[in-house]
Amino acid sequence: MIDAFFVAGTDTDVGKTVSSKAILDALNMKGLNTAAYKPVAAGSEDKGEGVQNSDAIHLRSVANVELSYEEVNPYALLLPSSPHIAAEAEGVVIDYSVLSQGLAALKAKSDVVLVEGAGGWRVPVSKDDCLSTWVKQEKLPVVLVVGIKLGCLSHAMLTAEAIQHDGLEIIGWVANRVNPGTEHYAEIIAMLEDKMPAPKLGEIPYMPSVKRKNMGKYIKLEVLEA
Repeated sequence: MIDAFFVAGTDTDVGKTVSSKAILDALNMKGLNTAAYKPVAAGSEDKGEGVQNSDAIHLRSVANVELSYEEVNPYALLLPSSPHIAAEAEGVVIDYSVLSQGLAALKAKSDVVLVEGAGGWRVPVSKDDCLSTWVKQEKLPVVLVVGIKLGCLSHAMLTAEAIQHDGLEIIGWVANRVNPGTEHYAEIIAMLEDKMPAPKLGEIPYMPSVKRKNMGKYIKLEVLEA
């Protein structure tokens, strides 16, 4: 079993957290001890318990290893923008050593750590660097989430090329139906199955209140168990 992997998206708002929940649900159903990690999150809020991000809160609730919020999300930034803009606005420098220490701590407490990214693959965390640099440093295998909508084929293929160019392995991809009205859904899936350099882990249908449901049945874990 892989002890940690990174969930990347082809863009923002493609369903990384929904897909991460589905994967965590499937891992939990296998009886594994799971931890979730959201190293950097923008668009956070302070509702009286410190600055927290809704996606990180959700991931923390789905993973079954008990963790503090800070262990799940070391950098919670307020501004709903690119992390490099939000960090600069708060005078925060995102330190990769902090991210690495957090990941190592979660590995020690769990069987597998799901690490969810922010935005797309090349999301900047400073004027000079992107979060993908840290993922490359950690040599994390990648699960790519594709939000099925117009334009997703180009985004998916370009993102896959960038990940492979960085020397990382794509171990699977997830199709997330973000728009129920997207035309030619079957043809899009068929093209992705042909072009993606890794097997499809699952297809998540469009559904209301998706984060409240157990979605493990939509994920095939064979690749992660290799």
